[in-house]
Amino acid sequence: MNLLFGTSLRCVCLATFLLIAEDAISQHRGGGRGGGHAPAQRRQAAPARQPARQNNPQRRQPAQQHNAPNRNINNDRNRAVNSGNRTINNQHNLSNNNIHNRNVHVDNRHVNNVNVNRNNVNVHRNVNVVVPPRRVYPGRYHYYYHPYRPYVGWGPAWHPVGFFLATLTATAIVVSVNNAKYHYDQGVYYTQSSAGYTAVPAPVGAVVTTLPSGYTTVNVSGSPYYYYGGAFYTRGGSSYTVVNPPVGAIITNVPSGAQEVEYSGQKYVVYNGTYYQPINNNGQQSYEVVNWDE
Repeated sequence: MNLLFGTSLRCVCLATFLLIAEDAISQHRGGGRGGGHAPAQRRQAAPARQPARQNNPQRRQPAQQHNAPNRNINNDRNRAVNSGNRTINNQHNLSNNNIHNRNVHVDNRHVNNVNVNRNNVNVHRNVNVVVPPRRVYPGRYHYYYHPYRPYVGWGPAWHPVGFFLATLTATAIVVSVNNAKYHYDQGVYYTQSSAGYTAVPAPVGAVVTTLPSGYTTVNVSGSPYYYYGGAFYTRGGSSYTVVNPPVGAIITNVPSGAQEVEYSGQKYVVYNGTYYQPINNNGQQSYEVVNWDE
């Protein structure tokens, strides 16, 4: 009896399990027992998920629209950067070319200037100008070159600049000029040292009472000047005062110690800082005092 009851129970359970399994398979395949309405419900429920599928492109669309400007902005930035780089490179290259060309041009001019300066140095070296050349004062007479010949015909008492004497004669006198002491003897001025006396140019401002024989009178613009041994004097009462050589004065001799120089193709004689222009004065070779202005 128990065996029969257990066998029946197992059969019932097995049959129930088979029905459940068959029903599940029918639902899965869309047919079968008790599953006729399930596929329709599933087909009607399926469109409910379509709005979700339709919403997905709408949710993605802003992202696509947002990415597009980014791509455009990036492209524009890249093009701008590349363009800027090309511009900078071009400007850099042009700058390098300009600098290179400018340096070459300056170097060429510098070399030319060096050549010119060297030529000028050679010219000055040949001229041997004692004083920087200046504009020549136009004298009353035209330039007429004749060689410079030092004049020493003022007598045995006259001595050129630089001549040294151990003693002076008894006729020598003392002359003071600007607190400086000179010794004057027969038209020559000396400075004293421990060893003796040395002849010097006549100091401007020195005053003497007599002039040695052999002096000459020179008229300049109606005023008389007295010339002796390279010095010019003016007379005031009973004395004579040494003055600067007057421009336009004409003399026939220049003492020893002068130097001949050339300027603008003409030669001049310089003595004690004064320029003398060689001229022909009524057939006599002479010299005219000329001025040199800045």
